[in-house]
Amino acid sequence: MTNAKLTIYHNPNCSKSRETLDILTSNDRRPEIVEYLIEPPTKEVLEGIVKLLNISPAELVRTGEPAYEQAGLNIDTMSEDQIIDAICAHPSLLQRPIVVSGNKAIIGRPPSRVLDII
Repeated sequence: MTNAKLTIYHNPNCSKSRETLDILTSNDRRPEIVEYLIEPPTKEVLEGIVKLLNISPAELVRTGEPAYEQAGLNIDTMSEDQIIDAICAHPSLLQRPIVVSGNKAIIGRPPSRVLDII
């Protein structure tokens, strides 16, 4: 088990996010909980998460969220900067949950994936 700082970008209304948090706490981990809908991550934080996940910003976007259509977004025609700016402006678009531990990160879908980094 690692002693790296552990952070979960959490939506308490999301069952996958709650399950991921439960796995963490049942493994004696006490993460910093960031309710990203209340306290959205900054552009710099999102850029860091993208780098740790080794994905494109487009892969962080929940295109099925109402905010995606309401904002008239199209990730296929947007730059990476524009996508990150859109997530900052509409945090409900962020994939969830995201767990960061030191220099590693995962998207907790399925929640059991969190076991790979704790």
